[in-house]
Amino acid sequence: MSQPVQADEQALAQVRVLIVDDHDLFRSGLRNLLEDEGVQVVGEASAGQEALNIVREVAPDVVVMDLNMPGMGGVEATRHISTIAPRTRVVMLTISDQDNDVIDAILAGACGYLLKDSSIQELIAGIKAASQGESLISPTIASKVLQRVRASSTQPEIESTIRAELSEREIEVLKLIANGKDNAMIAGELHISPKTVKNHISNILMKLQIDNRIQAAVYAVRSGIV
Repeated sequence: MSQPVQADEQALAQVRVLIVDDHDLFRSGLRNLLEDEGVQVVGEASAGQEALNIVREVAPDVVVMDLNMPGMGGVEATRHISTIAPRTRVVMLTISDQDNDVIDAILAGACGYLLKDSSIQELIAGIKAASQGESLISPTIASKVLQRVRASSTQPEIESTIRAELSEREIEVLKLIANGKDNAMIAGELHISPKTVKNHISNILMKLQIDNRIQAAVYAVRSGIV
């Protein structure tokens, strides 16, 4: 019984994390909590520019990023990280659930968006998902983002790109992602294995040149295909 848990802990211990927040006390508290859970914290930064310098130096797997900081904020820092270290994943950890902030962060390349009142277990799950190239965003926040995108004007030219680049099956998977389904639900609905779903999602992200499934959902909603 303990083997999967051990494997889980080992996988988590290999994830190298950078904490970015302008409050010293919050950073050191978060560092202690993460290290107690077996996470390897490779650095701390109090501002966006400092975070970029550390990312260039140590190339962490995951950056836990605050949104509002003096100087370069979390959204701008995330945008730069997506360019200079495409393999580094960013999880936003913030007090803000304002729609604009969420959308800006996700479109900048963040693959997780959690509020600071989340539990340590939720944050660990977000870090683990990010390290595996998946996205973990509070369901309420994800639905807010998609509602907001739905309410804005659609961009039909995106639909022609989707139809030109993706197979029929990939379009089906993309529509289900945009409807908030996880991999297991998609597998059940299309009668295929979760591994096949994962392969389809990898292909969708590669063909559309986007970073993660929440961006794929935003892209699909903007195109008007869902």
